[in-house]
Amino acid sequence: MSEVAVAGARTAWRGRLGTEVQPAGARLDARRALQLALAAIWLLDAVLQYQAFMYTKGFTQMIAGTAAGNPSVIARPITWDATLVEHHLVLINSIFATIQLLIGLGIAFRPTVRLALAASIAWSLGVWWFGEGLGGVLSGAASPLNGAPGAVIIYALLAVLLWPADWNIPAPFTAARAVGAQVARGLWLVLWLSLAYFALTPANRAPQGINGMIAGMESGNPGWLAALDRGAASLVSGQGLAASIVLAVALILIAAGVYLPAPAARGTLVLAIVVALVIWVFGEAFGTIMTGGGTDPNSGPLLVLLALSYWPLKATEGKAA
Repeated sequence: MSEVAVAGARTAWRGRLGTEVQPAGARLDARRALQLALAAIWLLDAVLQYQAFMYTKGFTQMIAGTAAGNPSVIARPITWDATLVEHHLVLINSIFATIQLLIGLGIAFRPTVRLALAASIAWSLGVWWFGEGLGGVLSGAASPLNGAPGAVIIYALLAVLLWPADWNIPAPFTAARAVGAQVARGLWLVLWLSLAYFALTPANRAPQGINGMIAGMESGNPGWLAALDRGAASLVSGQGLAASIVLAVALILIAAGVYLPAPAARGTLVLAIVVALVIWVFGEAFGTIMTGGGTDPNSGPLLVLLALSYWPLKATEGKAA
């Protein structure tokens, strides 16, 4: 085999593993842009974790509260974790915030992106259990409007989909590059169908279920945001079943959208972005980050980022960069 052929084979293999040497001034491709957006969200999480509130018992009570409604096998480790954090609050919360800071910086710095993404997956899974109570999916209170199935699990999903490796070249959309189009579509389908399922649970179908959830977000938020929440809560007052059905239908359409031809897929992705923003504003109140007690922006921005990672690419954009 000629030296040229050997060099070409090595380059192709490195491209599959995501370890290829990037030329100076390499263009910022779609995946790298999405990685940087994910890094920015991790950095925001770190800043929020350094807030004064997180060094008070309010933070440990927040953790302990996620045990409610969960089976004992899930709830007991959460209670233990809350007690441990309370006994060493300053040290442990500083470690939490610093880990998130390092993850964000690691993703932003190209040579460490794979290590940081791997760390983010492990960290996200731990926080999903010990900090979010598995997003409430076993408690009966989970809803797309309160961040189910847990914002932090979407961090892990994004880390997998934005992993710097190329197994599907050219890819129909960015998320397909690392895991292949069929796996990526399957992950999208599972996530959005799960959101549709949670939208139709008894707690959300109750006449005042969604109304109470939105109204509960008023506390501590600026007046303009509280007014938006009051207006939205009033709009769905007594309409829990109808609102749940409308939301579930939209989520099912979004779930199926990635299997449609590119023009129709773009339409459903726009719908996904709109729904994510509605959830973020009216259901999550921007993750309560304006109250001084929010630990992250919740699922809304992550769902937008996820939708962008499935945006159909032109043939030249889907090639490894």
